[in-house]
Amino acid sequence: MNKRLMLGDLKAFLFTLPAMIPLMVFWFIPLGYVVYLSFTEWDFMSPVQLFVGLDNYRYLFENPAFYQSLRVTIWFCLGSVVPSMAIGLLLAIMLSGKLKGGSIYRTMMFAPWVTPTVAVSIVWSWIYEPEVGLANSALSLLGLEGVKWLLDPAWALVAVLIMTVWKSAGWCMIFYLAAIGSVPKDQLEAAELDGANRWQRFTRVTLPLISPTTFFLVIVQLVAAIQTYDQINILTQGGPSGSTRTLLYLYYQSAFSSFQIGEASAVAITIILGCAALSLVSFVAGRKTVHY
Repeated sequence: MNKRLMLGDLKAFLFTLPAMIPLMVFWFIPLGYVVYLSFTEWDFMSPVQLFVGLDNYRYLFENPAFYQSLRVTIWFCLGSVVPSMAIGLLLAIMLSGKLKGGSIYRTMMFAPWVTPTVAVSIVWSWIYEPEVGLANSALSLLGLEGVKWLLDPAWALVAVLIMTVWKSAGWCMIFYLAAIGSVPKDQLEAAELDGANRWQRFTRVTLPLISPTTFFLVIVQLVAAIQTYDQINILTQGGPSGSTRTLLYLYYQSAFSSFQIGEASAVAITIILGCAALSLVSFVAGRKTVHY
């Protein structure tokens, strides 16, 4: 019996080996190397990697720029994930019925997601141009004063968030459309027969049944928000005055502008641990929501 179990384990290992090799080569080994670099002082060019222990982490947690970047990252996650999912859900509700030309509207809403972020960011940089940009032109039509979107620390992060939500909402919409379409019709009809109005049917039947989709989107969107780089690099380069510098952009500046590889690696490990913690919290909350 033991031999049969061992043979089964060996077969399972051999079947998973082709997938494990790329994972080991391109994820686990580089991750281990980054962990090692976070305990060293290295400038990318010197042949010597000086071991400094926890000095990089100590410097990181004493650096005001780190806490500023952490605050920006938290605000960016909240300001991009929540509106993207809310707008995506609203669009899915509007387009889930028998709407004439619904497929065209779905395509239009999803198009920003499949457009390269670099191209979208360049277009939005024109939109945010203070003198002739469409954003300030629209404000002037409403009788409002124009804004220096990408030059004002008070508005730069808002500008990046608007572009990010515009790009991500359609992606959330697609998942919510599939989830809403899979809600059993008999449960909705039973709730209607029991006297539930449209809002009650949505909050007490549809919303709980699509909670696995919400849980999935929360995790994926949070991780994507933490890893956002392209639009920040093109629109603001982390400025002005660090108002749009996220942890990932701090990592980029430490590694490729200051050439402090040890400090950058410490930032990278912090980001990875943050993603893991957020995923764990979302997973626990999602399981409770699904069981409910």
